[in-house]
Amino acid sequence: MGCGTTIASLERMANVFCGATVLATLFLAACARTDSIGPGDTLPVGTWGGEGAGLIVEDTIAHVHINCTFGNFAGPITLDDNRRFNVAGEYVLRTYPVMVGPPQPAQFAGVIESNTLTLTVAVNDTTEKKLVALGPVVVYLGREPNLGPCPICRKPTAVR
Repeated sequence: MGCGTTIASLERMANVFCGATVLATLFLAACARTDSIGPGDTLPVGTWGGEGAGLIVEDTIAHVHINCTFGNFAGPITLDDNRRFNVAGEYVLRTYPVMVGPPQPAQFAGVIESNTLTLTVAVNDTTEKKLVALGPVVVYLGREPNLGPCPICRKPTAVR
């Protein structure tokens, strides 16, 4: 103990150290959730959020929002050797302010790095007779989506 060190200042330093240790432990635990994913593992369940995008992954279905559009794909989703997936689902391109039209066939492709998922959606717009690409968008496990005027609208429901 130095000349100017008091018991109160030592307690403050201990509290800061303990707080930093707890934060570091929580950070490492959060990263470990996806860092340990290997070939054959599944897309982690939970809420993934980012700017203009969100993903709710449940055991049997996932619900995606990119800006004011949304879609679903069935799960669980098995990741390949490079922590990637590419699955079919359905997507609605015209959802805000009023939903118009049936869901269109779509392909969802993603790759996980740490707690980050980069996602792209290719929608076969049979109404306009064209392919519509959405993304890539980046979402983070455990973060709430920031979708502006279009919040995540509902829990996922079965994909046809």
